[in-house]
Amino acid sequence: MDNRQVIGSWLSGPRATAEEMGVDFGYRGERLGLPKEGPGSVARAGRRLAAISIDWALCLLIVFGLIAHRDWLAMGNWPLLVFLVLSVLTVGTVGFTPGKRILGIRVVAVNGARLGFFRVLLRSLLLVLVLPAVVFDRDGRGLHDRAAGSVQVRF
Repeated sequence: MDNRQVIGSWLSGPRATAEEMGVDFGYRGERLGLPKEGPGSVARAGRRLAAISIDWALCLLIVFGLIAHRDWLAMGNWPLLVFLVLSVLTVGTVGFTPGKRILGIRVVAVNGARLGFFRVLLRSLLLVLVLPAVVFDRDGRGLHDRAAGSVQVRF
């Protein structure tokens, strides 16, 4: 192996290197028994990021108009609290936030059932901490979803 191959394998990451060596990781959600594409498949990261951006913008608007009285500097941590309440109430009742609904994503338990209140609360609290949401496994589930036993699927 020459230096370019070594550097190339380092740049492409461990997954690409393992796949070149013949390791088959399968598709996202295969280990969970989910389909590869279409309804019920694991929602992609870009779609999830867009959904959380819509939810965050909604929370900012709510705080800006109702709590901070149209003063951006007076908002403080209120958007986080509104986001937490929004997430717990909407995911706990209908299985999605407004942003997830717009983009066709639903949060379900790994077995496909609806999440219970305490699992939704745990998931939402970890989501507000941010770090558990940006560390994810090969199925595309963040640590907050793993801890709650949930998965975000397309519908």
